[in-house]
Amino acid sequence: MCGIAGISTRPGQAIDAAMLERLTAALAHRGPDGDGQHIEGGVALVHTRLAIVDLETGEQPLFDDSGAALIANGEMYNSPELRAALPVPFRTQSDCETPLALFRKAGAKYPEQLRGMWGIALHDPERGELMLSRDPFGIKSLYYCEVPAGLVFASEAQALIAAGLVAPRVRPLARDELLALQFTTGAETIFEGIFRVLPGETLTVREGQIVARTRQTALPDGPPEKISEQAALQRLDAALVNSVEVHQRSDVPYGMFLSGGIDSSALLVAMARLNEAPVLAFTAGFDEPGVPDEREHAAVVAAALGAEHVNVTFSEADFWNLLPAVAGALDDPVADYAILPTYKLASRAGQDLKVVLCGEGGDELLGGYGRYRSARRPWWQGGARPMRRHAALEDAGVLRAPLLGWRAGIAAAELAARGNGRTRLQVAQATDCADWLPHDLLIKLDRCLMAHGVEGRTPFLDPVVAEAVFRLPDSLKVRGRLGKWLLRRWLADRLPVAEAFSRKRGFTVPVATWIARRGKALGPLVAAQPGVAEICVPEAVCALFANSDSRRGGGAAWSLLFYALWHQWHVLGRRGEGDIASALTAP
Repeated sequence: MCGIAGISTRPGQAIDAAMLERLTAALAHRGPDGDGQHIEGGVALVHTRLAIVDLETGEQPLFDDSGAALIANGEMYNSPELRAALPVPFRTQSDCETPLALFRKAGAKYPEQLRGMWGIALHDPERGELMLSRDPFGIKSLYYCEVPAGLVFASEAQALIAAGLVAPRVRPLARDELLALQFTTGAETIFEGIFRVLPGETLTVREGQIVARTRQTALPDGPPEKISEQAALQRLDAALVNSVEVHQRSDVPYGMFLSGGIDSSALLVAMARLNEAPVLAFTAGFDEPGVPDEREHAAVVAAALGAEHVNVTFSEADFWNLLPAVAGALDDPVADYAILPTYKLASRAGQDLKVVLCGEGGDELLGGYGRYRSARRPWWQGGARPMRRHAALEDAGVLRAPLLGWRAGIAAAELAARGNGRTRLQVAQATDCADWLPHDLLIKLDRCLMAHGVEGRTPFLDPVVAEAVFRLPDSLKVRGRLGKWLLRRWLADRLPVAEAFSRKRGFTVPVATWIARRGKALGPLVAAQPGVAEICVPEAVCALFANSDSRRGGGAAWSLLFYALWHQWHVLGRRGEGDIASALTAP
């Protein structure tokens, strides 16, 4: 996994070498193993490398015989199969050289043949075009801005700001989305003037202007198909094992994150089947009374499969000391408290390896969330409830004015997901895959892992798996009070100790408890932060933190605390070292 950036200039504009250096420096953490640069005509490409495949000759940019150049942040898992089918000579063993050969055969449609995760920039000097492409699930991020010099792109939004191209001005609608949803939706980011290349999108850029857009969908279309449970189990087994097998393709050591839940336990079953050596599995937990701790159950699962199990404790001290750095890593902000253990897990895993397999996507594709059970019920039984009908912060009594339009992005995704015979459950799943998945869970995974030079891979988010399971009957996803029914059946048959049919306990980080213990001292610091003072009444914020031990009050306090730290770092540029209090008082 790597960092990429570059520019397509407008006519008469020169390429600023100093700007390229600033882009490279801003992405250095994504590529500690080297960097490269290429300039031709009005296009410049820069790359920072985390070496995973072809350690010796895989430096980028990569070139073909016609002079086309490519830089990529990603992995092409079907590269061996594609290379065997492409009658062209290859210069390296890099999986990222394969898209170049595909481009000569398929043009701008080349991403449709890739199986993997990617943000790719490909320059074709013959046509004078730069193509920016992102994988269909949005596992890897790609951003751009349009400035007088032309169109500039980068793997992270913060790089465009660090290069002096865009001022860090907050877009109010996106800020309100963040405070209500814990993430932001759509193509526009929280920063004015910075945009996302959407999941599955390919932009064609000529002389600094976007001249074409195409988009590849991640999910198969159509209503549920008719299939027996036994046939569905066989299909799931083939797809999941195949996906895990290709996701293990690496020239460096790999392991996995094991939560003790259904998804990661299923991944470990498949990995144990495919690997002779013990799998290295990392589990996070909390030494806080009354908080569910998955480590004991994960240890049982790991022992049953012969895995080497590493326990990682996230403590209250970690919360106070690490949260500023975590907020700093999340330039595209995600206020999901799972960022905390993910960040520390990545730090620990990075001591032993560069690649981890993760369970993201299992809930979305196989029907794991409670709202999916609601979607199956008729409206008179409380069914078909939209995602996030209210924002906890609005009920906290701290805002100067109501949050406006914060459901607009989700509502648009819900509308786009309908039709073509899809059931309400499929619509709910597709809605989550459009925004919640790429703009919350996958940003969290990318930024927290790349901050430590670790690549996260997601076998559930694979076209083979999506084709196998998305159009399964609703009853094979949700049955009674249990989601992921088919995956539970699969896991129960192969690993009884995983207790696949036990109720999902949920994943909880005790942020409300920790905030409450210092709430009286913390409240004034948050209230005084300019980004918070702009939207909240200071006295009400202080009162909220002083009484933040309730579930709703704790959630609201957490949202404000994360936003305060994020705003200090990414908008005000105050990057003080140390704990939360030090960060909030940094000059």
